[in-house]
Amino acid sequence: MLLSLLMLIPLVGSIVVFSLPRGKDALAKQVALIFALVTLGVALYLTVGMDNTNGGLQFLEKHDWIPAFGISWTLGVDGISVVLIAMTAILVPLGMIAGWWDAEDAGRGTVKGYFALILALEVFMIGVFVANDLFLFYVFFEAMLLPVYFLIGRFGGPQRAYAAMKFLLYSLVGGLFMLASLVGLYVVSGRELGKGTFDFEALTALHMDPATQKMLFLGFFFAFAVKAPMVPFHTWLPDAAAEATPGTSTLLVGVLDKVGTFGMLHFLLPIFPEASKYYTPVIIALAVISIFYGALLAIGQTDLMRLIAFTSISHFGFIVMGIFAMTTQGISGSAFYMVNHGFSTGALFLVAGFLVSRRGSKRIADFGGVNKVAPVMTGVFLLAGLSSLALPGMSSFVSEFLVLVGTFSVYQTAAVISTFGIVFAAIYILWLYQRMMTGVPSAEVSSTVKEINRRELLAVVPILAIIIALGLLPQVALKIINPAVAQVQTYVGVSDPTSEVPTSMPGSGS
Repeated sequence: MLLSLLMLIPLVGSIVVFSLPRGKDALAKQVALIFALVTLGVALYLTVGMDNTNGGLQFLEKHDWIPAFGISWTLGVDGISVVLIAMTAILVPLGMIAGWWDAEDAGRGTVKGYFALILALEVFMIGVFVANDLFLFYVFFEAMLLPVYFLIGRFGGPQRAYAAMKFLLYSLVGGLFMLASLVGLYVVSGRELGKGTFDFEALTALHMDPATQKMLFLGFFFAFAVKAPMVPFHTWLPDAAAEATPGTSTLLVGVLDKVGTFGMLHFLLPIFPEASKYYTPVIIALAVISIFYGALLAIGQTDLMRLIAFTSISHFGFIVMGIFAMTTQGISGSAFYMVNHGFSTGALFLVAGFLVSRRGSKRIADFGGVNKVAPVMTGVFLLAGLSSLALPGMSSFVSEFLVLVGTFSVYQTAAVISTFGIVFAAIYILWLYQRMMTGVPSAEVSSTVKEINRRELLAVVPILAIIIALGLLPQVALKIINPAVAQVQTYVGVSDPTSEVPTSMPGSGS
């Protein structure tokens, strides 16, 4: 019952916080943070309790839910999903601390409503990572939309209504395609097994004909590509990230977007192995386009939050490319990349939010010379940026290296071309740093931009510490991830090319 408990804690927390009387803002924040920290404790206990020699599902729970339609409350985690749960459980309380005054600053809604929505969102984010009944996964997948819609639409910036509606419509259209394929999968399983089912293990054992696989694959892939987001289904992200509060943007880009790539890895490849192989060349091409498209648009941005959002589109190109390379290094690197991107982008959004709240503007041109008035803030921003460009010694370097090596062994041209994306990453991060942090501060910057405070350091320093720790000791995460990667390869029926390099980084000890 550990996985159910993991969702029950923030659910109860959300109800308790929302039930508090108006005017008890400080109490609402404290109660929400306590529930988030308890959830973090359970998530870490779950992670430590994983059997690293077993690549299959662990901590299994299965109960009938709607037996007439073969729907059950089936939960389970493997090494990939458990590290994503841990990342989620870490980012939620840190996002709360960083956004302690976000609801008051917005001047709309209630403080208790804001923090209750964050806890409700945590329930559904954890739900998608633990659900192993495909219908249950779909329920959580769609339920995530509501808290995000209200977090953006109620507490966001001037264009919040447009951004929230765009996010909702894109996600709903993707969800409709998934629902159509879900119904088709139910019918196919009923014909083959005698009774329709949504059970993950049962679906991986189906012997669908290639034409059916290809058709059903596309519905799921479209929904996951929208959520990821991949080019050309990405346009909702910059608007949503720019208008949301920094805490919401951290969860939106740091966690929610991972649902798309997690779905590709956890469901698409095992359930539709032949279709996955068939569409791989097209998906690899889209991934390479995403890498360069996101990077080029990031370079040209004048809005700080939109720039960070476009960098994420580029990073997700690397993640998708590694997944569909279907090699040990490629998939391990992608799974690790999801975690590293959540932390590095989360740190960037939080520090950017601190700067924007002080200056009252998201325009990059309105900054300059911040290092003269807030040197510690500048150093934190630089560390977060260096992680985003995959500097050696930081965790993102390890994951990007594994993705490129794993892809090179099967798709040399794509890997070589994608390597130049690292150059663009250096351009958009270092140029951003130069424009905002160096030079002589204007009178407005000098009077408004203050040094980072203790509460803000408490929110961002743990993230930077994790980034550096996983960069120096990547085997801490990879030893959990790798058995699950081997299991995915078994489902798909692929193996590494004989010429491939060893699966561990030199000196990693794994």
